[in-house]
Amino acid sequence: MKKLRVNLAENSYDIIIGKNHLSSIGDYVESRGGKVFILSDTNVAPIFANIVIDSLAAKGYEYKLMVLEAGELTKNIKSIYPIYTSMIEFNLTRRDLVITLGGGVIGDLGGFVASTYLRGVDFVQVPTSLLAQVDSSVGGKVAVDLPEGKNLVGSFYQPKLVFIDTDVLRDLPEKFYIDGMAEIIKYGCIKDKALFEVLESIKSREEFMDKVEEIVYTCCDIKRRVVEVDEKDNGERMLLNFGHTYGHAIEKYYNFTGYTHGQAVAIGMAYITEISERLGQTAKGTYGRIKNILRQYGLPVSDPIKAQDVLSAIKSDKKNLGRTLNVVLLKEIGNSYTFATSEEYFLK
Repeated sequence: MKKLRVNLAENSYDIIIGKNHLSSIGDYVESRGGKVFILSDTNVAPIFANIVIDSLAAKGYEYKLMVLEAGELTKNIKSIYPIYTSMIEFNLTRRDLVITLGGGVIGDLGGFVASTYLRGVDFVQVPTSLLAQVDSSVGGKVAVDLPEGKNLVGSFYQPKLVFIDTDVLRDLPEKFYIDGMAEIIKYGCIKDKALFEVLESIKSREEFMDKVEEIVYTCCDIKRRVVEVDEKDNGERMLLNFGHTYGHAIEKYYNFTGYTHGQAVAIGMAYITEISERLGQTAKGTYGRIKNILRQYGLPVSDPIKAQDVLSAIKSDKKNLGRTLNVVLLKEIGNSYTFATSEEYFLK
């Protein structure tokens, strides 16, 4: 078992990473009021909810499980009210605890609800998807989508704990394994050339699972260091958005029913690197390596959609500050920087 500490003064917390230890979660959480509200989805709850419930019950906690429909379309403002209602019916107080058991959708949605219910209740992230384990569960960004764009309503609200069991990934459907690989590749691109090279060397999912605990640890450690420097996304943390501006726009263009988040980010990473390399802002050969590794893991590298068609979504992207759009570019693999431009950059 591995542990990382995210040092954010009074908002500090641990990330616990291990294998086959989900059944011990009751030993790690604390509900001062004795109640735990568990939010999950239709994919995850049938497999893992009872393991969590049994562990909590063994510690004497009273619990309530709420299961939402799986998928990005659930992460919207309309989903919030029924969750609040269920919490009120359960008499959940500020001394109690929320557990988000699921992927990025449940973590983002449940974290946002926890941040706003009674002006803030403690919550614990228990990510069960690869993408959530390496990225979205860490750092305290919680949000919901609007019809106008992704993550447009949200807050910075750190969890009390991130509890990761990498063994749950063994039965992860291939679609979600591929989805998570995009974010892992992103970390190699922006901060860790050695990680990128390890990923290039892996030949199968079985080989990846042999190394998964170390890979998840590496990604969480990168994000931990970035968040400690820039919790509120005003500088260094923007680097984590590599590929996301164009990726989010593609997700919005297809109304969140076309590509997964990881697939859209993969297209975004390839697209923007092709532009920046052509303009001399990125070392030659970088685009080719990114394109090759994305294909290696079954991720798309392009889409027939024209950039002009997604400009409106890019304009509403939350990384657009006034008249300036901050995009993330690579100098080379493992070395990234932000570049102030406008949405027209994507037409070059």
